[in-house]
Parts: sequence; structure tokens; C-alpha cells
Amino acid sequence: MKKSTLLHLRIPFSFLLMPVFLFATATSPQLPFLEAALVFIALHLFLYPASNGYNSWFDKDEQSIGGLKTPPIVHKELLYYSLLFDALAVIVGLFISWEFALMCFIYGAISRAYSNDKTRLKKYPIISWLTVTVFQGGFMFLATYLALNNLNFPDLLQKEILYPALLSTAMLMGSYPMTQVYQHEEDAKRGDMTLSRLLGVKGTFIFTMLVFAVAMAGFSIYFTHFFSVNITIWLNVTLLPVLLFFLNWLIKIWKDESKADFKNTMLLNVISASCFNLFFFSTTLANHFHFFN
Repeated sequence: MKKSTLLHLRIPFSFLLMPVFLFATATSPQLPFLEAALVFIALHLFLYPASNGYNSWFDKDEQSIGGLKTPPIVHKELLYYSLLFDALAVIVGLFISWEFALMCFIYGAISRAYSNDKTRLKKYPIISWLTVTVFQGGFMFLATYLALNNLNFPDLLQKEILYPALLSTAMLMGSYPMTQVYQHEEDAKRGDMTLSRLLGVKGTFIFTMLVFAVAMAGFSIYFTHFFSVNITIWLNVTLLPVLLFFLNWLIKIWKDESKADFKNTMLLNVISASCFNLFFFSTTLANHFHFFN
């Protein structure tokens, strides 16, 4: 594998999607170690990197992209490896259940439709926003939850499962446009009208702030109802760094929109993912291993 191919797969970037996996482990009635490990491998080592690589192959970015400040030139093998990683995710999924493997296959197919020149969902702002947030959020929450609890598809149609799946989507609905806020020039050259381009720089920040507020209200209601007030307080404490960084950045871009750059975007993503991961991981420990009881 060429170094450029490995870089474009952006395996460490999967850390930013780990909150959905950990949200499922935190709220799941069961936490079988083998199934959890296989789900993690299927999603974070194969499925998400496959999507990253496939997207990079069709975009051929010259400016910064998520996880890569200076993306190297792509080679044809990147396409082959992205398809191979998609297949490996499905194969690993089969060791869990055919339902989970099918959901991995569907995710891979949707991610290809998002990037491929012939379908290119990425160029439609609302469709791309809904596609990414629904499939990276709620759909992957349901896939993980199904795998951990050995469920069938009809078993997922319960409010106790659908509510956190909806919250997983809401969690990404605000953050996803922020990942595009520094790419307006590059997206314009390709003819991709992303939601962030549609909203503008300041509009993207306002939109994210409003959606994040709604999502946090939903999380607070959920954890208070199904867990405890203490868990809800811990949620708000762990996410305080995200709020402080975001508001500080908002003040800066209001004076100078050029501050909506790659560095600050990646910092926000890493801080947000780290805080959510900390909360969901600690909640997993509390729920399944009673570490904090």
C-alpha cells in the first residue's frame, strides 16, 4: 500500500465518529466483548476508512480535507483499497449476524452514492446533509445496537432504541456543516453546493449553535428519563469545553471570516469527539461495570 493511500483512508479520523459507537455501548442492555470488538473493527478500521478513501478518490482535493492538512496526490490503488475495505467490513459483519453485515453493505453503498460522479449526492446541500447525518448517526447506532444485543430488524422499532438513534443523528446534524466551513472554495470549484456553502460562514455557525442546543435538550431529556439526573449533569459538564471553544471561535469569525479555517475546524472536531467519547465511555463503564457506583 502506498503511503498516500494509507493517508487518504484516514483511519485515525474514525475517532471523530466513535461517539455513535460508544453511545450504543453506553445504552445497550448487553455488552458482549467479542461482538463489541468485531463491530469496532468493522466500522472504525474498515467501513469508515473505505468511505474516506472512496470520497478522496473522486474529489482529488488539492486543499485541506478532514484529517489531512495537505492531502497527497491520489493513486488508482486508493479506489481498489476503499472497495476492499468495504468488503472486509461486510465479511467481519457476517461473524456477528447477516443483519449487521447487510447494514454495513448498505452504508458502503450510500457512501459511494454520496461521492461517485454519476450520483454525487454531495452536490445537493439538503440531501447530502440528511444522508450523512442519518447514516453516520442513527443508522450506525441501530447497526451497533442490533449487533450487541443479537436483535432482528423488527426488534429495533422500539422507542427506547429509536430515541437514542434519533439523537445520534441530531448530534451530527449540527457538527457536519462545520466540517465544510473551510472548504467553500474547493467545493465551489467542483460544483458541490454543500449545506455550509448554502448557509455561508456565519450562517453555518448560527445553524450549528441552534441544532446543537436542540440536540443537547434531547440528550438531557433522554438521560434524565432513562438514567439519572446525575448522568445528565455529567453530560453537560463534559461538553462544556466544546461550548467554550465554539463561542470563542464564533466571536473571532464574526470579526474575520477567514478564521473559519482548517486548524480551528479540526480543533473543534477533536474537542467535540473527545468530550462525547469521554462521556459515553464513562457512562458505559457506569452502566455495565458499575465503576462509579
